[in-house]
Amino acid sequence: MYKQFIKPIMFLLPPEKAHNLVMGFLKMSNSIYPLTYLIKKCFVIESDNLRKEVAGLLFENPVGLAAGFDKDAEVYESIGNFGFGFVEIGTVTPKAQPGNPKPRLFRLKKDHALINRMGFNNKGVDYAVKKLKKRKNKKLIIGGNIGKNKVTPLDQAENDYIIAFNKLYPYVDYFVINVSSPNTPDLRKLQDKKPLTNLIKTIQDLNNEKNYPKPVFLKIAPDLSSEQLNDIIDIVNNSELAGVIATNTTISRENLLESKENIKKLGNGGLSGNPLKAKSTEIIKILRSKLKKEKSIIGVGGISTSEDVLEKLNAGADLVQIYTGFIYEGPSIVKNIIRGLMNNQFQN
Repeated sequence: MYKQFIKPIMFLLPPEKAHNLVMGFLKMSNSIYPLTYLIKKCFVIESDNLRKEVAGLLFENPVGLAAGFDKDAEVYESIGNFGFGFVEIGTVTPKAQPGNPKPRLFRLKKDHALINRMGFNNKGVDYAVKKLKKRKNKKLIIGGNIGKNKVTPLDQAENDYIIAFNKLYPYVDYFVINVSSPNTPDLRKLQDKKPLTNLIKTIQDLNNEKNYPKPVFLKIAPDLSSEQLNDIIDIVNNSELAGVIATNTTISRENLLESKENIKKLGNGGLSGNPLKAKSTEIIKILRSKLKKEKSIIGVGGISTSEDVLEKLNAGADLVQIYTGFIYEGPSIVKNIIRGLMNNQFQN
């Protein structure tokens, strides 16, 4: 039904307007019990065989929703009703900020992809905390993706991560340090060896002061040089980080079906979806070959089917996240992936 009727209508709308429409439905749906029950009945598949412990957390299944969809922790439980094993909220910054000027989200239909330059638009950490305090479903794992405000100078970025970490700590199950978005000026400079080492140490020191330290992941870009990637691997191996999320969106525009003229017209931003699939899988393979065994990997990039998930898992990922695939494939995507994974288990 989604691909035949709903998607064509939604794709007539500007992407951000369509997203806001979906968010409105999700906010409403969780307050109507019969609707919640019906959605769960249609989309949730439970299987003991798919439960997985990663970084000390028990995930109902390995398929999560990546950060960027539920930026303000407004619909995480509604999203969980569609079968996701975990949901990552954010990116959350200490202060509310509007993000970059609109339009800032674009579809590349031929490529099954999106370009976004949202710029960490969110209502601030205090708003997210207010929403997370209402959490009811404890089985659904919630991650907190944290970043810096655009106006914060790079040499003061650590303070933003500290504020967001401390405020979110009681309400999320794991954290993600986001230094890899291409849409906040100079943010990716924090991936360089010295600032990244200092930032990770600062967050881990804070984490260790808590009674129950929580897993902390680092989200990396797919556009790193071999030297940068090796530096990050060394940093992760020599830190207490739980692991790596690979990868964020790419600034590359290679091998796209969309015309070069249209791509140029759309401008800057991070590219997600199918064109990122091979690159993210390649990086996962490198990470798995060089990271310590206990370091976990969450694979992201170009996932639409169970075959895509298996590709990431076989490359070395422990869990996966989707975003663009959710938009193109619709609400049945997790159910279809889970069925495919279960069939694969049966065949093997």
